[in-house]
This record gives sequence, structure tokens and C-alpha cells, in this order.
Amino acid sequence: MTDHSLRLLLDFDACAQRDNGQAPAFLHRRDRKFALTCEQQGVAPSPKRWMAHMNHLSGPGAGADPSAQILGFWNRINNGFMVVGAVLGLLAMLGLLFYDGGQRINVTVILAFVAFQLLLALLTTAQSLVGWQPWRPLLRRFGKTPESAVSVKLQPVLMAQAAQRGGLCFALAGLVTLLVMVVLQDLAFGWSTTLETDAKSYHRLISTIAAPWAWLWPAAAPEFTLVEATRFFRAGAGEDATNPARWGQWWPFIAMLWATWALLPRFVLCVLAGFAIRRKARYLLASHPAKRALMYRMETPALDTGTDHNDAADQPDTDTHLSLKPLPDTRIVLCWAGAGDPELPDTLSAGKSLIAKAGGRMTLAEDRQTLKQVASHLTQTPTTSILLVTRGWEPPTGELEDFLTSAREAWPKGTQVALVPLASHIEKEPDTHQVQQWLRFAQRAGPEFITVSLIPAHEALPDMDAGALE
Repeated sequence: MTDHSLRLLLDFDACAQRDNGQAPAFLHRRDRKFALTCEQQGVAPSPKRWMAHMNHLSGPGAGADPSAQILGFWNRINNGFMVVGAVLGLLAMLGLLFYDGGQRINVTVILAFVAFQLLLALLTTAQSLVGWQPWRPLLRRFGKTPESAVSVKLQPVLMAQAAQRGGLCFALAGLVTLLVMVVLQDLAFGWSTTLETDAKSYHRLISTIAAPWAWLWPAAAPEFTLVEATRFFRAGAGEDATNPARWGQWWPFIAMLWATWALLPRFVLCVLAGFAIRRKARYLLASHPAKRALMYRMETPALDTGTDHNDAADQPDTDTHLSLKPLPDTRIVLCWAGAGDPELPDTLSAGKSLIAKAGGRMTLAEDRQTLKQVASHLTQTPTTSILLVTRGWEPPTGELEDFLTSAREAWPKGTQVALVPLASHIEKEPDTHQVQQWLRFAQRAGPEFITVSLIPAHEALPDMDAGALE
């Protein structure tokens, strides 16, 4: 059983169960970063790509696939049904064709047996559609893996496929046994019934059953004369009047009867069972609660609150070994996510050769273009520092961390970024707790690359002309 939809569902469900023991903040940062990576690559994030990403993070030798144990269990069930079905098919056909030379093999019994096989095949399919699981206690007893909500919902269609495969092997083994017995023995077929049935009525029944193949193999559709000549009675009256060769002319009909009404339905329903498994797996994956949570984490920016504690009563850890640095003298300014709108303070805007924007409503393509533009200015000017203006009241986001990671790779070696968090009112400095979160962010990102600076309050005041003072 190597269906990709089923394997993907089981792997995703197992990974979702493992994630239940992880901190929500960790899951949010991990999945948001994956979504941003997909956006940079120009592909849509999907459970399949997410599972490939998770397997890549696990690395080689991390263990077998989570779905391997479940699929192995169902493979053993399928193989068991197929072996048992083949053995029973062989024995059943030997029983139907038992002939000691003193009696006839009753075609009516074979018709009834084929009808019973067709009924069983249809009931197996109906059982999977309604979700009835009378054999669930046996699976729970012999199964070595704990049942999850997903595996329980998959059991009806998986068991239906196993039963249809067993029935298919039963029918195939029966057909092979029939053909071998026709070659090895001189079988004598006839028909008989206790009911008052004449040869014409029986011929109409036989003609209706043989209609699907009568045009392809006329010899497998018995004529009225054969039906009339091969009827036998319990007392054996009239047997000597029948040509012995005619008793064997039924075998093409029996072979086509078995192939068309026992083997073919099992094959078709077995294929449909495979389609049902894939359809069920896709539906369960699309409606999986963990997928909805995953898509939410991918679409929602991750915020860094500055604390590793889950208890709301704990205060954030504000200790840091970094301190504020003086505002460097540089001619390049980057405004992150709308910082400085509608106007930058004069201290940041005066004498600058490049003032660019990134993040926020800017697209990834525009961010990449900004990185290239800044890199070009850095190579043309002697400056090695950049001012990155942010909104001090907003915590650092994962997008900013990803942007700085890309900047470290794109800009010349030795470049340093000075984060400048602005207060909501530029004439004031940001609050202490707001500055601390940016210091912690710089400590995590790498102090050799990122520092934090503030605009002195008196320098942040806008210039006033003489007319404004009057």
C-alpha cells in the first residue's frame, strides 16, 4: 500500500500529534518562517511541502516514517486476506466441480454460488460507505499502534479494500482451478431443480446471464438444444438418451460466468476501494484541525514577546548584556514597516544620500531590490553602517529577522546595522521596556552585526523658523 495521499495524511497526523507537546510560540515561529521561505521561492505552502520541510529538518537517520507502522499493519492484513482468499477459492471450486462419474455437476448450484459472491462484494462496498465496523474489536486487539481519530475514520475503507482484494484472489484462484480441471478431467455438467421449471424458462435465464459475452464468444452462450438435452433428474431418467459429449459443452459458459459475474465485479470494486481511500485521505487532510492551525500560523506574523515563560503571571525577562550605542554617522537610512511616516526627524533625514523603505506593505521583490540598492551604495561610499528605523512600540517580528538575515548575506562584510526605534511621539524617547525588547532582539541576532541607538530628545524636535516662534 503506497498511496501518497494516505501516507501524507498519516505522516501529517503523526507530526501534528508530536507538535501537541511543543510551545505555541515555537510552532508559530517555525511555521511562519516556512511560509516566508515558500513566498520567496514563489510556491504556495502546502501540507506536502511542509512535511518535506519537516523531514529535512529532522535530517537523515531520524527514524522510520510515522506512517510506516500503520501501513505495514494494513499490508499484513491485505496479504492475509489475499492468501486466505486464494486458498478458499481453490477449495470452493474443487467442491463445486466434484465429479465421481456417476452424477452431473449442477449448473444451478454454480449460478447460486456466483450470485452469492456478487452479493458479498456489494455488501462489502456498502459496509464501507455507511462506516459499519463489526470487526473493529479484532483490529483493536491485534493492532500494535494506538488508535487515533484519523485511523478510526480510515478503517472502513481500508478494511473494504482488504476484503475486496481477498475476494479478487478468491475469484481468480477459482477461475484458474476451473480451467485446470477442464483440462485434467472429463467434467459432465447439467442442470436440475426441484421447482417446476421447463427448459425454455431456464434457457431465458441463461441467455440473460450470458448477454454480456454472447457476442464475443458464442460458444459460451448455451443454445436451447443444449439446455434441453442436459437436464437431469434425481432418478436418472433419460440420461442414456443424451450424447455424452454434450455434458461437457457447458464449461465455456461456466468459465465466462465466473469471470464476468465473480472476478470482474471484485476487480472493479477493488479499484474503486483504492479511489475511496485516496478520496477519504484527501478529505480528512483538508478537514484536519491541525491543518487549520498550521495555515493560521503560516498566515499570521509571529511576534516576539521577549519571554520564554508560558505563565501569564510571570514578567518578561528584561535582562540583557547589551547597551545603547551612539547614533552612528551614516548616509543610508532604511525605514522598516512604515516607521517614520509621514516624516522622519531631521536628525535622521538631513544629509542622507539614500532613504529607502522595506517590510510592511512592501513586497518581497521590493525588499530584495532595496537590499541590492543598499549594497550598491555601500560599495560606492566609505560608510560601513546603516540606520534601520523601526517603530519602538511594536515588538520585533520574524519578517525583520529574515530581512536582516538576507541583508547579512547581501551586504559587504563588516557592515553594521544600527536599529533606531522611534517613539509614538518623536519629541520623546521610547519607554524603557520598549527599548529593552530591541536590545534583546539585537543580542539574539548578533551584536557584531546589529546595535541599538536612540535619537536624543532635543535633536528629535522639528526645526522651527522665525515665523513659527512669533
